[in-house]
Order: sequence, then structure tokens, then C-alpha cells
Amino acid sequence: MKTISIFFRVFIFLLLVLPTTVRADVSVNALFSDHMVIQRETIIPIWGWADPFEKVEVKSSWGESAAVVAGADGKWKTNLKTPKAGGPFQIIISGNNKIIIDDVLSGEVWLCTGQSNMDFAIAKFLNNAREAQYQPLVEYMRAEVASANDDYLRHIEVPQTTSLNEKKTNFKGQWVSANSGGIKKITATGYFFAKELRSRLHIPIGLVECSWGGTRVQPWISKEAYLADENLKEYFEVNRKDIEKTIKKMDAENYTDTLYEQQLTVWKSKGSKGRKPKSKVHPRADKQAVTTLYNGMLHAIIPFAIKGAIWYQGESNAVYMPNEYEAFLTTMISSWRLDWGQGDFPFYWTQLAACQRANDKADKGWATVNDQLRRALKLPNTGMAVLYDVGEAKDIHPHNKMDAGKRMALWALERDYNIRIDAISGPLYKSNKIKGNKIVITFDKTYSGLMTGYKHLLNPTISVNEPLKWFEIVGTDGVWQKAEAKIISKKKVEVWNATIANPKYVRYAWSGTPDGANLYNIEGLPAAVFTTEQ
Repeated sequence: MKTISIFFRVFIFLLLVLPTTVRADVSVNALFSDHMVIQRETIIPIWGWADPFEKVEVKSSWGESAAVVAGADGKWKTNLKTPKAGGPFQIIISGNNKIIIDDVLSGEVWLCTGQSNMDFAIAKFLNNAREAQYQPLVEYMRAEVASANDDYLRHIEVPQTTSLNEKKTNFKGQWVSANSGGIKKITATGYFFAKELRSRLHIPIGLVECSWGGTRVQPWISKEAYLADENLKEYFEVNRKDIEKTIKKMDAENYTDTLYEQQLTVWKSKGSKGRKPKSKVHPRADKQAVTTLYNGMLHAIIPFAIKGAIWYQGESNAVYMPNEYEAFLTTMISSWRLDWGQGDFPFYWTQLAACQRANDKADKGWATVNDQLRRALKLPNTGMAVLYDVGEAKDIHPHNKMDAGKRMALWALERDYNIRIDAISGPLYKSNKIKGNKIVITFDKTYSGLMTGYKHLLNPTISVNEPLKWFEIVGTDGVWQKAEAKIISKKKVEVWNATIANPKYVRYAWSGTPDGANLYNIEGLPAAVFTTEQ
């Protein structure tokens, strides 16, 4: 009788549970929601979850449809052909239940990623500037917010999430439009990039933002990418061993953050004035831990169909492995492209805007990262905007995101949309030749030629009659000295210092704040920070 009773209980339990299990709702990634923007005229992946082996159908109001059967793990993914730019459209996803996605636009989708200068939404730039001379930029931002009414420029943001080992597959978020209700939530850099595209293409633009202030490049790279790179594999393995030791220590029952407790006691003894000490961050919550942001944020949106990506990051690496930045960045870009499966999609970034640094090491690290960003242009289908002339010495988050976005958009407009642009870049270092006590620098991207220029706020760069500034030269003694420099042709600059008989290298704008750096092309774009050192 006891055995029969047990079987009866199990039978009743199954009757109660099975209907719920079998008829679980079909669901989709958060990207596939009302007001979304899809990449136009291509084949896009759509994915989600359902019951094991459940049939899922996807139908669109533009006439395309697809069907798929979920796998044993409940995951499903199918492909759908997208229409020409326009909308609004509707997508209906059906299984045991039905999902209706309304107000879908077809256009161009760009990934916006990096640290705070990409992360900061327009709302962050509406307070008064730290220096009065930049207040007109604040007023411009305020006017932009007051007049915004563009339903064809849309944005969705992945919440800032760490994940040391688990690869996240979904997130909570919603699409917003660049109108009075949504514009303040949109990444400022991404917004002005998209606005420039909108003004020239006249089609919907969607921005998928995946960024976090204060982060280095290292957490944005996957474990697989680290292990596949012989140069970075050891860095990853050593880093992970340290993390595991820290986790074991911090997870122990009797763990105490003694350094924090000491600092807190001192802080309290001084009347709790100044910045309050912070306790040690657990590796599972550490946004700087390797792979943690790739796992926690980026993986959740792969392989959503995009046109390309824009990247604004490097400030946090100016004091952390700046000399190796190129290796990490190029590995990151190449691995993202591999993961997305879209080939070498466009990837554009910025050099860092000018900002006064705390000490000489940080100052030179800033310049080093800028040069490393320039060297990363060796990757195919990449481009770079130069920003030292639109920075603010006392604010690491300069207000001029207008020029930052526009300068990246120049690359996209010509390279990806075949729109003729007078110049997409300022002069880029190409080569050098030592001639006696002088070094002749040859530049690429000079277009109509080189000039000395001056840029004020949002005004176009103007030509000025003054000597070139911020060139430095070094001889066999290894001591860098200020150099004289002269434009000698459309593509060349001659650099020298009368006290250096045998020069070896030249560098330009080598500082966090190269105030007065004035080499431009005639089209008004600044020359990139560079050094000729190998």
C-alpha cells in the first residue's frame, strides 16, 4: 500500500507540473522588442527560448517568414530576410504562445561601446561646465534636448553587469527614441554619430549600447580570445590564478578586509571628511576582471545583426599597461568579428581627448594609448577620430561629443555608404627619413595639403600663420627635446633641433594636454598623436 501511495503522489505531481512545463512561453532576447531597429536588406538572426523541440514560427508584416524547432535545451534561432529602410513594421513570433513586436524600423544598426565617454548619456552633459569657456557646449546640449524630436533615431542599452565565468544570454532593456522622453538616456557620443548619419542617409538608425565607465580594455575580451593568442594567453592565466586565490580568501568565513577597516578608522578619526574609503571589490563583481564584461554584457547581444561598431575607450589604460594596449585592442576587435560571424564589419574609434593628468607617468601613458590606438589601424576596415583639440583640461568627460560623433561618422559615410567626403581623417603618420640633422615625416590623409590651424569649440578649424607646435625629437642620448618643425610639401613636415646632430625619432602631441598642437590638413581635421619609435 505504501508503494501505491508513493506512485499516486508522483502521478498527481506530474499532472500538476507537466502542463506548465510543456506549455512554457516562447521568449526572445530583449533586443527583439517594441520600437526596435533591424539591419536593413540583409539576413538577420532572431533567437530565443521555448520548450524542447517546440516549433517556433516568425512572420513579418513585410512578407518574410521563417520557422524553426527548438533544440533539446530549449534554445532556438532562425534567420529572417529584412526589407529596405523604412517602417513601421511588425514581427510576430508564435509557439505555444504569441509575441507581437510592434513599431519595428528597418535601417542601420551600430554597436556603441567603451568606457565613460561612450557610456555617459546626454543627461550627463547638461550641468554647467567646469571651465566657463566650455559653457557654450552645455548650452548647445540643452538646446538639443529641448528640440529633439526624431523617432527614427533609436537606442537600447545593455545594463552594466559583471560575470566572471557564465556567459549571459539576455538582459533587461527597452528601445527609446530621440525625442523629449528618450534623448537624455542616449549615449551622447553615439547620438551625435547617429545624427550625422541620419542627416546624410535619411533612414532609421539604431544604437545598441554596451559600455561601462572606468573600464579597461581587458574585461571586454573573451576567454577564448585570450587562450587563442600566444601573446595574451599567459596574461590571462596568471590573472585568473590571482582571481581564484582572491575569491578563496574573500569567500572564507573569517575574512576581513583589514586594509579597508584601517582606512575607515582613520577616515572617521578625521571627522569623516574627504572621500570615504572603499572596501576591496570581490572578483565576481569586479568590472576590471578579465572577460567579466564580455561575459556579462557583450555576449548577451551576439549575434544581433549590426552594420558596425564605434569605440571610445582607453582612459583607464593610460595607467594600466599602456604599451600593450594595441595588442589587447586588436585581439578584442578580431575576436568580436569572429564571434559575430559578419566578417570584418566596420570598427571605428577615437583617440583620447585632451585632459590634464595627475602626474608625468599618467600624462605620457595618455599619449602612449593614443599612439597605440593609431597603430591599431593596421586592422582592415577600421578608422579613427582625433580629439585632442576638443578636450577640456579639467574634465575627463569633455562636452564636445558633437565633433567626436561627427568625426567617426565621416569614416562610415565614405567607407560604408559611398558618400563623398572632403576628408574623413586628419593627417596620419606614414613614414620618416633621416636627412642629416633633420627628420622628414611623411603623412597619409593630407588631402588638399597640410596647414597650421586653430579650432574653437564647434566652429570649423581656421588656418593660422604660426609655427608648428608640439613636435619633439630625440637623439642618441635618449633625451626628448622640443623641436622646430616646418611644412615642406602637401604631405611632409621637416623636424629638427639645432643641438641634436644625430636624431633618431620624432613624436607629436605627446601629452595628455597638448595644448596648442596645430597640425591639420586643409580640410580642418587634426593630425593624430604619434611617435616614430618602433
